[in-house]
Amino acid sequence: MTIKVSRPGFLTTVQDAGRFGLQHLGIVPCGAMDAYSHRLANALVGNDPGAATLECTVLGPELVFEQATLIALYGANFEASIAREPFPKNRPVLVNAGAVLATGRAVRGARAYLAIAGGIEAPVTLGSRSTYVPAGFGGLGGRALKAGDEIPCGEGLEALSMTRFKKVARQGLLLRGGFQTVRWSAAELTLPVENTLAVRALEGRHHAQFDAASRDAFFGEHWRVSPDSNRMGYRLKGPRLTRGKAVEILSEPTCLGTVQVPNDGVPIALMADHQTTGGYPKIAELAGADIPSLAQLQPGGIVRFIKCTLEEALAARRASQEQVRSVIRSVEWEMKTA
Repeated sequence: MTIKVSRPGFLTTVQDAGRFGLQHLGIVPCGAMDAYSHRLANALVGNDPGAATLECTVLGPELVFEQATLIALYGANFEASIAREPFPKNRPVLVNAGAVLATGRAVRGARAYLAIAGGIEAPVTLGSRSTYVPAGFGGLGGRALKAGDEIPCGEGLEALSMTRFKKVARQGLLLRGGFQTVRWSAAELTLPVENTLAVRALEGRHHAQFDAASRDAFFGEHWRVSPDSNRMGYRLKGPRLTRGKAVEILSEPTCLGTVQVPNDGVPIALMADHQTTGGYPKIAELAGADIPSLAQLQPGGIVRFIKCTLEEALAARRASQEQVRSVIRSVEWEMKTA
């Protein structure tokens, strides 16, 4: 069972929860940039949290569904339609056989996740279906989608879609020319609500090596996401950061949210496709709770960093994870009472 790609979008890749436990072998984690939105998209179609979805970035794809399919688009707000009818976001949608989902640009946020009932059946590579474009493995041939691709889905996709949709659609349906959906939607969690995104950060391993002006600038200035940012890291435009003394640093492990400062003084916040080791000084480590929202910033987006402690970062992670669980519980409640 496949879904055809007539237009691939800017950077549409297959992603799941990621491939972990292999960094000591030089294997990057990959996975969804906005892990919370990925998980919630799956919840809306009844999938396991780690099922593979399509990560749509800034400009989405055009897809042709050969049979009735239950899908959900959650995360950034994209211009999207089927047969010129606006496509409803953040809810389960049963598209008709032959429907064409045309996804345009993201008008708020940067990334949305298209979940398909049963998940995307791309080959499992090193324990994950996630695409890692720089090395060319995972997903569909280790690359972003291209026109003419066929997205593999599980056997019995239409029957599974119909069965799951019946559970959520006993009443209150919205009927359109190319799809059916429900009247409720899941709450948004990760989209920035202000012009400047506030991200909590801990002092990094080499924070004290930077001069006083640079330390003050990192936590005091506003930073803009550079156009040459990608899934590996966000380059941040702002004051040049310098160290008081250029001490040689041996390469050491990096992680999601590490902020490195190369010799040009431009900080880089490491994201889902980050390298496993690095020798640049680390000025900060970002709180994991705020990385999904950071992933929703488009180039030109503005971020400021708020100093926090490890205890505060852990408390924020617990609170954000509980928010995700709360939204999932509300989705499950709607499905039971629909």
